Amino acid sequence: VQLQACGGGLVQAGGSLRLSCAASGRTVSTYDMGWFRQAPGKEREFVAALNRRGGSAYYADSVKGRFTISRDNAKNTVYLQMNSLKPEDTAVYYCATGDGNYDYWGQGTLVTVSS
Repeated sequence: VQLQACGGGLVQAGGSLRLSCAASGRTVSTYDMGWFRQAPGKEREFVAALNRRGGSAYYADSVKGRFTISRDNAKNTVYLQMNSLKPEDTAVYYCATGDGNYDYWGQGTLVTVSS
């Protein structure tokens, strides 16, 4: 299983970015898919997840209302649309997949939000 995350970059506060996570070796519609992030000097934290059972979405309180997780089954890709970005959203963002526990992780993509 491989996850290829991309879409990070430098953006001003208030701006938007869309992260993509292309999966191979696993079908995104049949496994839990999640986004996590790790800011400098901090522990990795949960951002958003898409449940394989019914496709329910879950978000960290810090991103609720600003970020949206979605998937394109035809492309076997999961997205994270990030709007109204804040400097505190600066981090390396990782996508992950699992069945109850996340057992495969992508390499991460850096998001930097300038004030």
